Amino acid sequence: MDASTSGENRMGFYFRTPLGVIGAITPFNFPLNLVAHKVAPALAAGNTVVLKPAHETALTAVKLGEILEEAGLPKGAFNLVHGEGRVVGDALVRDKVPAKLTFTGSPSVGAHILSVAGLKRVTLELGNNSGTIVEPDADLDKAAPRCVMSAFANSGQVCISLQRLYVHESIAPDFIGRLVAETAALKVGNPLDKDCDVGPMISEKEAERADQWIKDAVAQGARLRIGGKREGRLLWPTILTDTRPDMKVMCEEVFAPVVSVVTYRDFDEALALLNDSPFGLQAGIYTQDIRKAFAAIKKVDVGGLMVNDTSIFRVDHMPYGGNKLSGIGREGVRFAIEEMTNLRMVCFNLN
Repeated sequence: MDASTSGENRMGFYFRTPLGVIGAITPFNFPLNLVAHKVAPALAAGNTVVLKPAHETALTAVKLGEILEEAGLPKGAFNLVHGEGRVVGDALVRDKVPAKLTFTGSPSVGAHILSVAGLKRVTLELGNNSGTIVEPDADLDKAAPRCVMSAFANSGQVCISLQRLYVHESIAPDFIGRLVAETAALKVGNPLDKDCDVGPMISEKEAERADQWIKDAVAQGARLRIGGKREGRLLWPTILTDTRPDMKVMCEEVFAPVVSVVTYRDFDEALALLNDSPFGLQAGIYTQDIRKAFAAIKKVDVGGLMVNDTSIFRVDHMPYGGNKLSGIGREGVRFAIEEMTNLRMVCFNLN
């Protein structure tokens, strides 16, 4: 306190207090993990929670509620509501009771939440069209299979799935060949089969949308290297080249097993291409040059940059969230707890 003359002979400290009621809205793609990202920090900070899970995957949240009750959580600490987002979710957002809203989903819904929430704290995790750079000095034996996994795991329905892949022109033919070969070896089908690598998307409507984006890109000059096949909700892993930045598969979030490979000539060009996005959640770079790694760290406007890995890496306790259209605030246990509490300042006058 004595950094200020008026604070002489005073002692101060601060501590955190719960906000109260946390309203949480979660998506379908990780129906336990993304619920836990919101519910666990809220309860740990001493708040109560009203959770609205995605209506497509609500049973996991119901089971979690039963487990919490069995474990002895006080009644009323965890509350579950079900229904369509535009009805139940909107009612939760507009209600005066929640002191904070935490949402994972699309930018359009996130913008709507901000416009109607009123004076509440809001954390938004709104997705990405994640990019990764592969430099000539990269370990291609490691990078190629990792890029394939990053693009097609969970049928590409991950907000940090690899969608834009920038490869130096000197290694592009070799690297694209590796990607195609790795992708051709993937098994598509029923996820209950132990050897299945890529299963169905969440709905036929979403598979149709992604399929149409692929067709649109090809019609506009993109080259289909592998995939582009759909049967109902199954969309085969797809690699495109010769794409342009204005194609939907490049500039919007495809949220499907689709990756576009773009070649570049020099590193500054690659950084500019990676940065040329309305999103800014996570990105990756493969290089052995520490100077290039730090150049990317400084210049790429994202919430997280993964060196010698793709955009898809995360662990649950790291600060996680994005810039630009990718959201507001950070998750990760410690960081979510901080955003779900108020600071209270205390000052003793010792005069």
